Amino acid sequence: MTTAHPRFAAALEESGLGEVLVRVRSFPEATRTAAEAAAAIGCELSRICKSLVFAADGAPVLVLMDGASRVDVERVRWELGARKVTRADAGVVRDTTGYAIGGVPPFGHRTRTRVLADRSLLAHDVVWAAAGTPYSVFPIEPEALVAHAGATLVDVRERTA
Repeated sequence: MTTAHPRFAAALEESGLGEVLVRVRSFPEATRTAAEAAAAIGCELSRICKSLVFAADGAPVLVLMDGASRVDVERVRWELGARKVTRADAGVVRDTTGYAIGGVPPFGHRTRTRVLADRSLLAHDVVWAAAGTPYSVFPIEPEALVAHAGATLVDVRERTA
């Protein structure tokens, strides 16, 4: 029996990634944040793929970011040619994706949304992403993640001084 959210499990099957289902891992403790997920898995924070929803001129956009980095909203705005980009609230996240914050997977959403993936994810051979619940994650090669999410590769990480 899979521990992924049923909608996400169906998306994995439909996308030909059914073998990933057997690799979904569930934890008794929450994996809602990148830090919680990395601690549960026992991996580097940067190997966690955060799925973050923003609103660009009111339209939802999903940004996939490594767990050790923060999204630079101005870079997202520039990439999208938007006037204003803000973090989406919990209601918009659930309405757009069908999942609650802390369990949003990188694909398999309720609605089709524009997706940006930060290039920092490509620094790893495998990254871990939410499997639709705040207690489950799955491993995937970054290139497969980008392809299955229908993402555009961008540089939207905050730069540290």
